[in-house]
Amino acid sequence: MRRFWGKPWDSWRQNAGEVWERGWSIVASTDYVIGVDCSTTATKAVVWDSRGREVAEGRATFDLSSPQPDWGEQNAEDWWESTKTALRRAAQVVDTRRIGAIGITHQRETFVCLNENDHPIRPAILWLDSRPREEVAKYGSKEVHRITGKPPNPTPGFYKMLWLKEHEPTTLEQSARVVDVHAFLVHRMTGHWRTSWATADPLGLVDMESFDWSDKLLDMVGLGREQMCELYAPGEVIGELKDDVAREIGLPAGLPIISGVGDGQAAGLGSNITEPGRAYLNLGTAVVSGTYSATYSWGNEYRVLSGPIPRTYTLETLLAAGTYTVSWFVEKFSGLDAKGLGLDLTTEQILETAAAQLDPGSSGLLAVPYWNNALTPYWDFNARGILVGMTGAHGKAHVYRAILEGIAFEQRLMTDGAESGLEKPVEHVVALGGGAQSSLWCQIIADIMQRPVAVAQETESTCLGSGMLAAAASGVHEGIREAAEAMSGEGARYEPDEKRAAVYDRIYGVYKEIYPSLRPLFPKLSDALKDT
Repeated sequence: MRRFWGKPWDSWRQNAGEVWERGWSIVASTDYVIGVDCSTTATKAVVWDSRGREVAEGRATFDLSSPQPDWGEQNAEDWWESTKTALRRAAQVVDTRRIGAIGITHQRETFVCLNENDHPIRPAILWLDSRPREEVAKYGSKEVHRITGKPPNPTPGFYKMLWLKEHEPTTLEQSARVVDVHAFLVHRMTGHWRTSWATADPLGLVDMESFDWSDKLLDMVGLGREQMCELYAPGEVIGELKDDVAREIGLPAGLPIISGVGDGQAAGLGSNITEPGRAYLNLGTAVVSGTYSATYSWGNEYRVLSGPIPRTYTLETLLAAGTYTVSWFVEKFSGLDAKGLGLDLTTEQILETAAAQLDPGSSGLLAVPYWNNALTPYWDFNARGILVGMTGAHGKAHVYRAILEGIAFEQRLMTDGAESGLEKPVEHVVALGGGAQSSLWCQIIADIMQRPVAVAQETESTCLGSGMLAAAASGVHEGIREAAEAMSGEGARYEPDEKRAAVYDRIYGVYKEIYPSLRPLFPKLSDALKDT
């Protein structure tokens, strides 16, 4: 039987006509939920109805700093201030009595060290911080990979904590708590030090088979369980909104706070990736794709995260430079001024129109999109972007299309690799993010991957995923899968074209040989550039 605040859910339904003592709602009327996404530079709070339609939104930005090369840091207090602002703005335009719960998602690997008074000892270290390269080389073993599901790389908090142990030993020693963003926000909302195992596991300290803290990994970084939060399954009620916070942001006191998942897993849930055979593809600054798995496996072809449905898994592939590569080319080399030409178009739209006139393969020009190194499946931080086949006949449109095709080729490579750990091959891809608005790119992806691509109906899929967990926990829907089915939708659909797919298939045979052939040169290039 499902339980709500420790009581059977059915008992709440039987008394749905009773007004709660707090006087703010009756159970039958709570058909809204709030999804909060505290990301790298902004917090969004979206009020959703039972069908996944946006009712209201609030947003607030905050800064990040890079005091040294490869560092990324933040003031953790900004997470809370921006979350309060976003919630207050969203609450101002809705009937708050209809809100049943708040779900939270966040920027995953980011963490902060706190003193006994719950204040940061030092700035939070972000997921994008890549300072612990030496620690990855020293401690990134197969055993750590097996326990966490994460191939050795600088992203997990585990390696950054090892860096702190080496370079700032008093930080961890003086830390009363080491917490992820989700836990920090939950504590400010409820007063409890609780978090979801699916928001904590990106830190790289959770045993992915038991969904509990790994004592072995905690010992390696010099932390004890008393310094960590209590772990809950995603989609559980982990506290109630405190009276003082409720008054400040304009929401009902006692509102249930629901344990969430990381932003990638939330985007997958928001795209209804709740069964084998489906994958989401987030065409953002980075390209991230995730699939559902009921069983645990690990390999270099993917990284494993806790799924939004308790005790399931998300197998994720990562390309660090996605739309970043497109923007890089537009800003650095396009030289186009749409306004100067009197056109009500973006530079990308002009280039896309020109690129659409070209045949598949961009007249023999291939781009390997490692502008920000190579993650899955190679995990090579010496890798660099590659253009192969350039001739005097190539122009801006060719390079633009080659970049779009190169990212699609890379996604095919990564998806094929991830399928080694899946019960069922990926048969359907749901695209989201800014790049999903390009019909040319979506068609190229469908042709190269030889799989149909549908565009997610909701652009805020990450916030929607956290809202779905809240909807399931508060009884708006019967369960997480039911919430995902009812609140998600798909728009434009792109089917692979048989003729173009055949051309791309031949080119792919060449593409996948480029990086392995050139890989030995990248460390030599790095060495050659030392002391310059």
